[in-house]
Amino acid sequence: MTSITPTALGIDVRPLSGHTGAEIHGIDLREELDDATVAEIRSALHQWKVVFFRDQHIDHAQQVAFGRRFGRLTPAHPHEEAPPAGFPEILPIDSRRYAKVFGKRKATYDNGWHTDVTALVNPPTASILRGDVIPPYGGDTAWTNLVAAYQGLPEPLRNLADGLRARHSFGNFPSDSEYGRRVAANPLVAIHPVVRVHPETGERALFVSPSFTAKDGEIIGFSPKQSRQILDVFYDQISRSEFTVRFKWNQGDVAFWDNRATAHLGPSDLGHLDFDRVLYRVTIEGDIPVGVDGRESELVAGEPFLGT
Repeated sequence: MTSITPTALGIDVRPLSGHTGAEIHGIDLREELDDATVAEIRSALHQWKVVFFRDQHIDHAQQVAFGRRFGRLTPAHPHEEAPPAGFPEILPIDSRRYAKVFGKRKATYDNGWHTDVTALVNPPTASILRGDVIPPYGGDTAWTNLVAAYQGLPEPLRNLADGLRARHSFGNFPSDSEYGRRVAANPLVAIHPVVRVHPETGERALFVSPSFTAKDGEIIGFSPKQSRQILDVFYDQISRSEFTVRFKWNQGDVAFWDNRATAHLGPSDLGHLDFDRVLYRVTIEGDIPVGVDGRESELVAGEPFLGT
């Protein structure tokens, strides 16, 4: 059995499942972090793909400052226009706002498995989400380890996946809604490798995102029916329970995930309950994915999403 001991800096990393997720203790995110601490967090993130900090209670400015230690922050979202005043980097995940935008109670914009905004040619490197208004029960978020999912495929399927590319798009929304008009005015389409090589660890990740490749996406070179059949195999793989971790939010908690090596699942268990749920997200500017063959992703529509 592997014992869990604090690092030389006194940071305590506590894994939550066999493949995915760890809590980090011994850090106060309200304080300015030194380079050694940032390096320890980055190392844990690379190993566990998503890390959690309990009971932090940081504000908008502190969340932005923390995110900037790991890269340039992008604007809140390519299609969203509701950041808090003075913080254009922050996206509210606010059930009250979604009720107005979509006409029904929703805890999150997308409650299917997805990697953030893979319709971009440079999807975010990472996302940082903090809990503000948390329901008394329900509203959990799950993450899956796309590296472990790839490694868990039979070798013939890994070999097949290594050579595939898929079209990702942002999807279709009602054209009579303000949100639908914004999406239509800024279409986002990219072709990504189905297996992405992580630029820092060299690991291969099964880079499929059901919410972005399922709408009108396809595997390049295959018929729509063949594409769906192949993608369904990969979707089943990334959602296998052994690759996932489920996180119960408390007010003040922070989740930090590597968007190049994970997909996550928002909650769908709150629509019938009279609970509000408000979290705030920042995203770190991404690089262009590279496949096993060394080819970069291809921009079809839209522009790279860059930090400020």
